[in-house]
Amino acid sequence: MKSAPAVISVAFVLGLLTWLLLHGLNINSARYDSQLRALGDFTRFERGMTREVLTARAGLSRNYDALVNMVNAYDDALTRLRDTAGLDAEQTRVIDVLSARADRQESLIERFKSRNALLQNSFAYFGLFSDRLAASESRPVVTAASALAAAMLRLTLDTSDAAARQVEDRLEELAQLQAPPAETDSVHALLLHGQMLHDLLPDIDTILKTLVAESNNREQDAMLAVILKRQLAARASARKTRLLQYITSLLLLSGIIYFGMLLRKRAMALRRRAAFEHVIANISMLFINSSNDGIDADVEMALRQLAGCIGADRAYFACVVGTTMHTYRWSRDGIAFEPGWPERVLSLAPRLDGGEDGIVYIPRMNASHPHDAMLTEAGVSGWLCIMAAYGSRDGILGFDAVRGGALTYWSEVSLFRMAFDAIGNAIRRARLEGEKERLQASLQQARRMETIGTFASGIAHNFNNIVGAILGHAEMADARLAPGSRPAASLAEIRRAGERARELVEQILGFGRRGEGRRERVCLRTLVDETRSLLAASLPSHVTFEVDETADIAIVTGEPAQLQQVILNLCNNAAQAMKEPGRIELRIKVHDLVKPLSIGRSEVGPGRFTVISVADPGPGMDEATLERIFEPFFTTRPDGNGLGLATVREIVEQHGGAVAVQSRPDAGTRFDIWLPSGEPVEPQPAQHGSDPAFLGAGETVLVIDTDRRRLLRYEEILAALGYEPVGFTGLAEAIAACRAAHARFDAALVCHLPGGSSLDLAAALHDAAPALPIILAAPSTRDLAMPSLKTSGITELVHHPLASAELASALARSLVSSATSGRLRRAAGAS
Repeated sequence: MKSAPAVISVAFVLGLLTWLLLHGLNINSARYDSQLRALGDFTRFERGMTREVLTARAGLSRNYDALVNMVNAYDDALTRLRDTAGLDAEQTRVIDVLSARADRQESLIERFKSRNALLQNSFAYFGLFSDRLAASESRPVVTAASALAAAMLRLTLDTSDAAARQVEDRLEELAQLQAPPAETDSVHALLLHGQMLHDLLPDIDTILKTLVAESNNREQDAMLAVILKRQLAARASARKTRLLQYITSLLLLSGIIYFGMLLRKRAMALRRRAAFEHVIANISMLFINSSNDGIDADVEMALRQLAGCIGADRAYFACVVGTTMHTYRWSRDGIAFEPGWPERVLSLAPRLDGGEDGIVYIPRMNASHPHDAMLTEAGVSGWLCIMAAYGSRDGILGFDAVRGGALTYWSEVSLFRMAFDAIGNAIRRARLEGEKERLQASLQQARRMETIGTFASGIAHNFNNIVGAILGHAEMADARLAPGSRPAASLAEIRRAGERARELVEQILGFGRRGEGRRERVCLRTLVDETRSLLAASLPSHVTFEVDETADIAIVTGEPAQLQQVILNLCNNAAQAMKEPGRIELRIKVHDLVKPLSIGRSEVGPGRFTVISVADPGPGMDEATLERIFEPFFTTRPDGNGLGLATVREIVEQHGGAVAVQSRPDAGTRFDIWLPSGEPVEPQPAQHGSDPAFLGAGETVLVIDTDRRRLLRYEEILAALGYEPVGFTGLAEAIAACRAAHARFDAALVCHLPGGSSLDLAAALHDAAPALPIILAAPSTRDLAMPSLKTSGITELVHHPLASAELASALARSLVSSATSGRLRRAAGAS
């Protein structure tokens, strides 16, 4: 019963065709009229194409829109002529001749369009550079350029061999001239476009001559004769036509049967597509839990399954992740890959036409085709290649037929794009997860380094107190000895050693700080000398450190601890790279830039810049390593943290400078640090001891320090300076004493308290005695902001531990300022 509708339909069609046989109309007349119209349109549009080509050659047409419309109409006329020809063999032969002629015409037109575009472009540039050279101050250049322009004009009008040779001679004369350096590029460009015009003009004129020669009416006349012959014979063959209509009906029935078979074939293709999509689903499920370690085996299994769908003997996937190429292969037993295959496919595939979907499918190779010959040399007899989107070179999925001779023909190869995406996404995800794990490990290492830095900073603070005790007792003992005596000289050495130790502690504290401190003028030679002490303890025994002694005194404005960190990082990196005995050379030079200069990724100048160069004779670096050395957490050493050079560049760029690096494998490395420079100043000698002018006259100084032993030592220092110290270990007692007798104290000294509460203590003391000058002793003054100092009532800052000379100066200035302010207040009250 299911076949009843089909039987009824076939019976209806047969009845209809039989009725057409008995009552059919003669439609040949209308067909021949259509052929005549199509033939007339073919001739008219052919002449129109020739006219548009001549117009474009003369430069009168700005674009090829009209020509393209003519070509489309020309093809449409030929298509209509072929459509109305039917099964007439004689008409088909004549139309084939017309079609071949149309193909030749269109091929010539396409050649003309491409060459004429180049010609017009070269004419424009030739005129531009000719005018530019015509204004040259070199007379020979002007003469040669003018002669070339005249010869080119003649070649434009006459493309004979003589005119072409004349242009060739002028080009050779201009090429042999010694043009001024400023006009070398213009001469080169003029020669280039002149040579292009010399080649294009004869070729284009040859195309035009061929087009004109092809434009004749012989083929159209032959077609017209055939159409008229058939039109006259149509009336005599009406009954034969009806019989042919019946035969055509039978053919139509055969066509229906044929399409039914096609539908069956399509159904089979759909079943095959469903099976392939099932394979893709299995591959996707396989990749869900793929890890970085197991991705190779998973990709190989996916390639094996995909190769089975198309009958391939070899399958491979190659992609570039970051800067690294990853290649995965699978092949049947007994079949190996050629050397360099499939790596060469990454460069070969984009040269082939993969269409919009980026798929090259060659079921069977043709040895005569150039690209097929290259594949045949690699042992490939059938090839399917899926490229990354838009013809990119960063990924391909390929299948080779080797032993079977050809790949299984399949019209649905575009489905392999899904397989390409699934494999590519899985590889990228696995690699990114691996990179994530590496970055997490680097982050943990950085956190450990930060903890170590905090621990070192705490040790430095404790050591600072010990150094302060040494300096304080040395100064008190020195005050009781005769100047010039042997014990006094020994104490001076102790004091100098203690001061160097305090500077070293200050350097360690500054090195461990993050962020930007207060900027000041820094003498780089002095900074380098201070850095020697840190380097002496960290450089290996086989590495020596040398500073250019002839370098000028260079001054920069910056944060000394950060600049010292730059030098330390570069020198330590250089030492760690040197496996054999050698020396690290540090040079300081000053450059005056009159215009901006590109250094690394930054641009510096104009102005004066100081360049710190650190060079080592180590193994050097290749280009790939140089591109990544400043990336955070990138390191080539197993024990490195990858933060040293990243910190160097960040600090230098924060100071308005730039970093340049020069390195080659086995040729050493040199880093150049460019920093904005100031005018050099003469270094001031350090002052030791107390100036008698700064000694006290019995003034009372309030001292606050939570450590009683340190408080007693500071009281002794103040007593030695001529002051009367009154010490307190608690804030409450100090405030009570101030409120009990406002005029008792002439100044206050607030010593450093752990936890950063010194400013709060000074502020509370200032509230109790607003007129009392307060001196704050702190390990470092770089992190203290001026607004907070004023709010706390602090008038002077000194380093902690205390140095008698610095403390005496600060007390003298505070007392003078306090006395002046008191007189002004009294004068204001009297008035």
